[in-house]
Amino acid sequence: MADAEVIEVDGREIRVSNPDKVLFPALGVTKLDLVRYYVDVAEAALVGVRDRPTIMVRFPNGIEGDHFYQKRVPRGRPEWIQTARITFPSGRSAEMIAPADAAHLAWMANLACIELHPWPVRRGDVDHPDELRIDLDPTPDASWDDTRTVALVARAVLEDHGLTGFPKTSGKRGIHVLVRIAPRYEFPTVRRAALALAREVERRAPEIATSAWWKEERHGVFVDYNQNARDRTTASAYSVRPVSDARVSMPLEWSEVPDADPAAFTILTVRERLGERGDPGAGLDEIEPATLDSLLELADRDEASGLDDAPWPPHFPKQAGEPPRVQPSRRRRRPRAKAPLIEIARAATEPEAREGLERWMERHSDAAGHLRPGDVLVDSMRGRFRTWTRIRVNLRNVPEAERPPQEPLEVDYDPWEGLEGPEEP
Repeated sequence: MADAEVIEVDGREIRVSNPDKVLFPALGVTKLDLVRYYVDVAEAALVGVRDRPTIMVRFPNGIEGDHFYQKRVPRGRPEWIQTARITFPSGRSAEMIAPADAAHLAWMANLACIELHPWPVRRGDVDHPDELRIDLDPTPDASWDDTRTVALVARAVLEDHGLTGFPKTSGKRGIHVLVRIAPRYEFPTVRRAALALAREVERRAPEIATSAWWKEERHGVFVDYNQNARDRTTASAYSVRPVSDARVSMPLEWSEVPDADPAAFTILTVRERLGERGDPGAGLDEIEPATLDSLLELADRDEASGLDDAPWPPHFPKQAGEPPRVQPSRRRRRPRAKAPLIEIARAATEPEAREGLERWMERHSDAAGHLRPGDVLVDSMRGRFRTWTRIRVNLRNVPEAERPPQEPLEVDYDPWEGLEGPEEP
């Protein structure tokens, strides 16, 4: 087995370590095969990821081994790697790779990055999406025919609101529909438009489509509106998926959707299709970016009729107007009030954390005056090699009108900083 092989991509030398390592045992597809695939389809694949902060889903020991999602670009990267700094819902930030060309894709594939999960933003403006994403996620009882039918219903809803969708297989059981939009809306607004669309699809196909967030309430095909929230991603076009036959998330013409078979699009077949038919998703970057005005008007009508917001993903702060974030079957008639906790500091040592607490109490002296013994919670947390300290404050004894909001942490220590996995599997 060769230790490494060097290939030239876009005038850059890419060192492929362990090129013969098998990533897809059923097909015998190696890491070098994966690198060459992404180089060969780069022009089309870059429509989905170019200049976008991208999560790398890495499989160092192939699809049958462990994998991890890498958001932060590894240290020791080549100087030419393009990045973008993004902020997560938690308030933390990270430097992420933002692929610029085929060399970037090859470099990522050398890290055994099989899947590409880009944000719906460009590195020049990471707070305003330029893509609305419709993720059709079939429940176990739904058929592939149901998924295709719901995709066509979604297309009709988009067209009724002056929008053009570009469909692709997810590479597994679902379908994605992408809409190029003007980057003038923040994430919550795009999500609100997506929720209105999901509810309209459900109204038009109630037997096979649902916008219900809780799995126990779903049936048929779930129209996942929350894929448009910040830090939610889907596999991009031409991304290989970690399934035994190495399926690819494949752009389609709408005329192909009624008969499309996702098993037909694999790492072994896609290049020939591209050569013969071209890229059906190329037009995504060629059309005029659309506005969401019409969908937002639909959202206004839904809300006027009594439809409130729908649940957000669990790692998001509770949103104004959001219904209870608990499974309907677990709701109680008289739920216990949740303690009004806010987090003050995460520090490598307790003294550092307490210094942060003192700064917070000086800044919020009125609220601090109401605190009683037991309201300051100091926790020793397990880290990678050693413990670290977290401090939270329970505001139960502070009058509600005087309670400070959650703010950026006084000390923001990351115990997992630098834990990225092997650089060259």
